[in-house]
Amino acid sequence: MLLIKNGLLFTMETNNERYADLLIDNGIIIKIAKEIAPTERMHIIDATGLLVFPGFIDAHSHIGIIEEKKTSQGDESNEGTNPITPCVRAIDAVNPMDSAFHNALATGITGVMVGPGSSNPIGGQFAFIKTYGRRIDDMIVMAPAAIKIAFGENPMSNYGPNGNIPSTRMGIASLIREELSIAKEYFNNGNRGTFETECYRELFEGKIPLKAHVHRADDIFTAIRIADEFGLGLTLDHCTEGHLIADAIAESGYPAIVGPSLASRSKDEVSASDFKTPGVLQKANVLVALTTDHPVSRIQYLPLCAGLAVKEGMSKFGALRAITIDAARICRVDHRLGSLKEGKDADIVIYDGNPLEIASSAEYTIVSGEIAWQKKHKA
Repeated sequence: MLLIKNGLLFTMETNNERYADLLIDNGIIIKIAKEIAPTERMHIIDATGLLVFPGFIDAHSHIGIIEEKKTSQGDESNEGTNPITPCVRAIDAVNPMDSAFHNALATGITGVMVGPGSSNPIGGQFAFIKTYGRRIDDMIVMAPAAIKIAFGENPMSNYGPNGNIPSTRMGIASLIREELSIAKEYFNNGNRGTFETECYRELFEGKIPLKAHVHRADDIFTAIRIADEFGLGLTLDHCTEGHLIADAIAESGYPAIVGPSLASRSKDEVSASDFKTPGVLQKANVLVALTTDHPVSRIQYLPLCAGLAVKEGMSKFGALRAITIDAARICRVDHRLGSLKEGKDADIVIYDGNPLEIASSAEYTIVSGEIAWQKKHKA
């Protein structure tokens, strides 16, 4: 058993913090109370003067698929030989030995949505995993957790110059519609599909969403149009021009995963990138999470991105929600993660100050009740 005493708890169940003790057993938070008496069975962390948060979540990442020390064998981000690859699975490519996992833990990031990149209109299956472990099978929270689709410059530039479809936005949308139509026909007829169509079953059953790579406003609207046509769940990932159409996104009811804002405007479709976007969307009542899109921005800068969003108009608790409970809701893992609540997984980070401020740092990161990282203090 692990007891965290005397900490200032940001449970993220409300927009208020409170002083309390927190008790963990078998990887689960079993009690939160003003005072919990320690016993000999408990390992105690004295959190006096420290801030206690649920573990942070990056809702869109390529950690372990594009490795920090990338070689020809360290980039597994795209099966770029075919524009339609729904059956490829992130869990078959993530390398838990990637040093970025250490960086994530040292910052308090305990959960990530990880998957293929954006070269293909349909790119494959994302998974939600924890950041602590050596075997991917032991790190999985949910797999598959989403089906990746991509619009705009990346799929066009990967295939168009070779004389292949898609070379236009029309081509991207048509390929996605054709594939979803085939899968829908199978399931409407009560059939068991082929290996390729079966991977869509959880999508059409409403268990997982489409995860759309969209930057420009027109691509955002195309993703919404297709999801509405087929009655599917959707997340709007990157959503770079989202602040220009915030009310329309709110009306759609689909959530946004915004970022990477801490990156250069390296291509035309990200020319409107701005840290004001998540705050504008949140004020329009869009459910918002943040992403580093690691390694586009390094994963350890997720709290910094939240802080910069606050600087550009997002509320403090809104930014914290975007990397905790709201991120968990968007990733559909909030029944286990995203807040400090009895019965949830004991994924916790303890900070020496406000994590939205650059000078603050994590003291402890706890994953599934285990101390996965601890700051070393100089003697």
